[in-house]
Amino acid sequence: MAFSQFLESRRAACRALIRALDRHFAYVSILGTDVRANRIMVNKNTSSITEGGDCESGFVIKLHNGKAFLECSLDDITDDTDALVRHILSTVTVPSALAEQTISVPIPADEPLTQSFLRENDYDDYSDAQLLQFCRETKDEILARDSEHILNVVSAISTMRVNKLFLSKNRELDQSYGWANGFAVVVWRENDKMVSAREFLGYNDLKTILDEMPSKISPLIDKAHHLAYAKPITPGVYDVITDPSITGLIAHEAFGHGVEMDQFVKDRALAKQYVGQYVASPICNMHDGAAAVLSAASYFFDDDGVLAQDTQIIKDGILVNGLCDLTAAAELGATATGNGRRESYKRKAYSRMTNTFFEKGTDKLEDMIASIKHGYMLFETNNGMEDPKNWQIQCTAEHGIEIIDGKLTENYVSPVVMSGYVPDLLKSISMISDDFIVYGSGSCGKGYKEWVRVSDGGPALKVKVKLA
Repeated sequence: MAFSQFLESRRAACRALIRALDRHFAYVSILGTDVRANRIMVNKNTSSITEGGDCESGFVIKLHNGKAFLECSLDDITDDTDALVRHILSTVTVPSALAEQTISVPIPADEPLTQSFLRENDYDDYSDAQLLQFCRETKDEILARDSEHILNVVSAISTMRVNKLFLSKNRELDQSYGWANGFAVVVWRENDKMVSAREFLGYNDLKTILDEMPSKISPLIDKAHHLAYAKPITPGVYDVITDPSITGLIAHEAFGHGVEMDQFVKDRALAKQYVGQYVASPICNMHDGAAAVLSAASYFFDDDGVLAQDTQIIKDGILVNGLCDLTAAAELGATATGNGRRESYKRKAYSRMTNTFFEKGTDKLEDMIASIKHGYMLFETNNGMEDPKNWQIQCTAEHGIEIIDGKLTENYVSPVVMSGYVPDLLKSISMISDDFIVYGSGSCGKGYKEWVRVSDGGPALKVKVKLA
């Protein structure tokens, strides 16, 4: 996987533009982005090969005028440096109301570093025709399992190739990496109900997805059958085991968004007041970081040119750190954690999660289930919401399986909504499994917008929580 020819061809022009802008600004950086995404999908009647929604190509220029940050995005950077400088100077004027304010943000450190980063993949080993054929065969195999109940099947494979170039006066970084996902979805009718079930895989390489996807077909059919007989849950407080997907959803909503430190700047996160205090069970440890694990949100440097890190958010139940982009770090006098991320080169960088997860514990999953007299094991993230200012969360699981006398039953409930006050939920954690997985297939918005790739997961947890 070679670095983007487009970005490479603009490297010299970016250097020249930084030198020219350095005469006008205390800090100048340029982020060049070239992302290519591809999606191959088939269903019962149609097939398609389309460009993925992550595709983008362009540049964003970040400036500091000695008082505040300013930004300007461009579709391209040409060799006409003088014209670009004139355009930028006319574009990034500061409104008079802001110019009169006495608040100022420190100029960021620009420590010298020159480095190229590459994560190899096998995407070029497979043609679109080969992947399309694989999806068709997967669809046909699923349909052959139960023609009576299956209304439709979707089988899909997507790839994303990311190339980014970051330059400042003292730094020159480039990175090239990718991620691939495989999906299978079945629409099922039984018991006078129509339901859908899904299985997915996410890896750095396509070969693993092609090898493992066939093993997902039987669980997919079994899940669809059980969901057709699933009943609503009786609302109440229960002992619950969370599968890694739901564990990750808790991490994501509880102390993912809640410790994005641009919210600290605006006093919109209660977590700001609790750094150094117990917020979870002493057996809990939580991390975030593009360098923490290999998954969908793993990169080498963020959109501020800060190297990827592994940030421990909770250590032995104590909130020890938040997630910080370059601008929030400058305003708070903190250290950037490599979490500055943009939806695209046209959008602002925010403090954003990457791979967010709980560390594994020491308990066996079978012992955790056996410890419950009556409760549920919850599976598969559907969606979640958080209120960082008041620490309330709501997490929805696709389904749960009832536990009676320490054993999983055939009784499915769906959907299941878990809600509560974050510290109460996390302090109720009494067991953590010794296995661990991080899921990487989704995207996350900040509020209702600013979508970026994320992953989450971890071990299974035993918690006491309100379900409805």
